[in-house]
Amino acid sequence: MIEKRPATNVLTERSSRVVSLTKLHRASVRRAEGRFLVEGFNSVDAALATGRAGALLVRETDVDRHETLVQRAVDAGLPVHLLNDRAASKLSEATTSPGVFAVCDLVTSTLEAVLDRRPALLVVAVEPREPGNVGTLTRCADAMGADAVILLGDAVDPHNAKSVRASAGSVFHIPVVRDADVVGALARIRAAGAALIATTMDGELSLDDADETLRAAHAWLFGNEAHGLPAQILAEADHRLSIPIHGRAESLNLAAASAICLYASARVQNRGRPA
Repeated sequence: MIEKRPATNVLTERSSRVVSLTKLHRASVRRAEGRFLVEGFNSVDAALATGRAGALLVRETDVDRHETLVQRAVDAGLPVHLLNDRAASKLSEATTSPGVFAVCDLVTSTLEAVLDRRPALLVVAVEPREPGNVGTLTRCADAMGADAVILLGDAVDPHNAKSVRASAGSVFHIPVVRDADVVGALARIRAAGAALIATTMDGELSLDDADETLRAAHAWLFGNEAHGLPAQILAEADHRLSIPIHGRAESLNLAAASAICLYASARVQNRGRPA
């Protein structure tokens, strides 16, 4: 049972706080205010666990269902606000509102900060446009122990609600970088000692035979769903790997390809390490 209760006044869809937070649905407002809104148990749980949450909001009818989250927020000294149904629906970008939200500071890091830690495994997405793909890529990178996710060029905002939901909380666990300079960023990654590896149907090296390549520090390069990697990036990569396809499928989508590649890297780099 919650020992300390959240504020008893219930915010409506017209309250100034709800109206202000709803504006965080826009990327320009998120950038200007340096904060974003997350929703759902997994995202809020991760925000609380990593100390990123600045406030909690919960639908008044869901206080008991989210009792553990509310108690943790109260114990951490965070403000907890109750919402009516319409306010929860207004804040939510999901089809059905999960009824619990956290207000958080933006999580993006800088490329310099990531490279200063001498990363062994990086995930680089070149101009990704689909928020769900970025979230899935972030979740996969987190699961496989990658050091960072780097979004280059005209990339979708990783604080986008769909991206955050798809990451299932991983956006709070792994550094995420945005850098508009594709060529410059790749040059800095290579200069830091990480080989650039691109996937392509006709790569000169098969993933099955790439253990030696994957043992050293490297960065996987992934393009967007519609166009893949630009020809210039493919040409300048240190290695071009192909994923063997033994069945009749013509290709793999970004989520499947990234999962396979990152698992291969994690298997090689963690071999012999204590579990």
